[in-house]
Amino acid sequence: MKRFKYAYNGMMQMFRKDTHFLIHILISLIVIISGFIFQLSAVEWLFILSAVFLVLTVEALNTSIEYAVDLVTEDFHELALYAKDISAFAVVLVSIYAVCTGLIIFLPKLLNLI
Repeated sequence: MKRFKYAYNGMMQMFRKDTHFLIHILISLIVIISGFIFQLSAVEWLFILSAVFLVLTVEALNTSIEYAVDLVTEDFHELALYAKDISAFAVVLVSIYAVCTGLIIFLPKLLNLI
């Protein structure tokens, strides 16, 4: 049970530190609701859920890397900057994957409505 307590504490800290995480959560909820509205197939759900959880997971890892770097040094260091920038870039990469996945799945469904 302690593992869940630690995970809960981590989630709460994510919400306090990183407003982007809350934005990702809200967008994820909109996408999931849209999936029910458009009655996605099982395969479509797998891609949507993988995209959603990849973005949330990498955002959490990005935040943990920021904390770890800040713990090691408060002074400016070029390598610390690289670590933070590269982890932020990882979030951008999975976000691009998520947008592409969403467009591939939802765009034809939206065009069929028109």
